[in-house]
Amino acid sequence: MASAWEDHSIHFHQYHLPDQGRVRYRKVCELEDREVSQDEIGKAYELTKTQLIPITDEELSNLPLPTAKAIEIDAFVPLESVDPIRIAEGYYLQPAGQVAAKPYKLLVKALSRSAKVAVAKYAWSGRERLGLLRVRDDVLVLHAMRWPDEIRDPTELLPAPTEVSEEEIAGALALMDTMTVDALEGPEFTDRYTEAITQIIEAKREDKPLPAVEEPEQPAQVLDLMAALQESVSKAKASRGDAGPAAGPADVHELPQPQPKKKTAAQKQPAKQTEAKKTAGRRPRSA
Repeated sequence: MASAWEDHSIHFHQYHLPDQGRVRYRKVCELEDREVSQDEIGKAYELTKTQLIPITDEELSNLPLPTAKAIEIDAFVPLESVDPIRIAEGYYLQPAGQVAAKPYKLLVKALSRSAKVAVAKYAWSGRERLGLLRVRDDVLVLHAMRWPDEIRDPTELLPAPTEVSEEEIAGALALMDTMTVDALEGPEFTDRYTEAITQIIEAKREDKPLPAVEEPEQPAQVLDLMAALQESVSKAKASRGDAGPAAGPADVHELPQPQPKKKTAAQKQPAKQTEAKKTAGRRPRSA
């Protein structure tokens, strides 16, 4: 596994302002009140406030799981069936030697020709994780995934009941059409925060005035939603150099309703439903 992304953020250190001495975090034993070295530190599960269960790195590397030494594919599913909220950081997978090259290539070709992704389990940082396998430029990518019971229920965050009109929905769709792009490229998708930090560092290094601060546009109080939508459409068109007339209501199409499938005697019930019910109340996985 190799990280699929690079951190280009600017990082800061903490310093003691009067003498510019570096401020560091030190690991101190609470009982002996002294700093301890890394080889004196181990992992343990706190069973009670007075009882710990030590767990060694060797024990974690030899978990009694089939995924302890390998990535085990459990199923193949359409990508659109996976809620993006469950997908986390991604890693490139590299075949371990020539023996693994052919099955690696076979999986790449099979996934590339299908509209599916693989769902797999693997061990990482002392726990079994769920992952999603897909192909990017002929390389397998493993995305860490959240387990179903790790996703919080968002219903408690819903706003108070309110109604929107079909005309307002059409206005919002018109704004979406105006702001639609073919790819996430261009100046709109540049890390402006890192650029601004770089400008400040360069100005202070050369003892120059700091760059002027741009006043953010203050959002106006929305009294007329349709007027606000039309103004947003006009601004979006102007920013793209489109001087044409303001967009009218967008076409709204009804989605086709899926037809119920006919059941046959050969069809099977979905697997692992009983197991899912049994594990709903399991304890947290992290120690």
